Amino acid sequence: MRTILIAAVLALALPGSSARAEGPPPFRDFTFKRVKPPAAGAVKRILVQIDPAEVLPGSKPAVTLDPGTPASTVDATPDVPSGGFWDDVPASGFGSGGLDLAMAALNASTGQGAGFRLDALRRIADRHGDDILAATVGTRVSPALALAVIAVESGGRAQAVSHAGAVGLMQLMPATASRFGVSDSRMASDNIRGGVRYLDWLMGRFGQDPILVLAGYNAGEGAVDRHGGVPPYAETRDYVPKVLQAFQIARGLCRTPPLLISDGCVFVGERIASTGSNAG
Repeated sequence: MRTILIAAVLALALPGSSARAEGPPPFRDFTFKRVKPPAAGAVKRILVQIDPAEVLPGSKPAVTLDPGTPASTVDATPDVPSGGFWDDVPASGFGSGGLDLAMAALNASTGQGAGFRLDALRRIADRHGDDILAATVGTRVSPALALAVIAVESGGRAQAVSHAGAVGLMQLMPATASRFGVSDSRMASDNIRGGVRYLDWLMGRFGQDPILVLAGYNAGEGAVDRHGGVPPYAETRDYVPKVLQAFQIARGLCRTPPLLISDGCVFVGERIASTGSNAG
């Protein structure tokens, strides 16, 4: 009997026992290698291995900035959730008088005043307000709309360049810049003038429908035509409500808040951003 008990204990202790084989080995995803100490005078390095599959999806497209631009300005555009917005907004738009309906859908889906801050838009208006006002005179583009587009497109960075090649405050592609007479997209006044001309052209093309105008600015008028409305691109579906939300804040900087995206506006100082009404 003693011999049998000893044999049983030894069998359980062996590495090939069935109890150990039934479960996965501990730390099955862990690998290691022996690393020798660095030679004298070598630069110290830390090697980090990252599985690409573990990188979080959905990161924003990066914007390339000229050397010397503060890194803190790269992610200046806040996230504005857009999922519920499109439940109440048809891809074909609302027509020229649909701004109030679009704003109601925006506020129902995001909460009024969420995302953008008044101070961020005021800084852009303080720096580029004169160029915005000059560019929008005689057009169907409200200065508040131009300011909102600038805030979303570049966060007010005149030297911003996207990976796709869009340049400047209103992120003009080279072909668009050439089409609307822009000689230097990195010059703020030229870039704003070209972006406003494009917006004004889109206003005529799409009957001043705010939804289609903004979709066209982001995706191109051809994409809107092909899809019979806002194209089913995630970027464009995020872009439209984001600009509308920025416009809602921007019109609070106007002496008389515009009711339409084509209304005039003169930028002033302290205003109430969340409602777009006068401070006094």
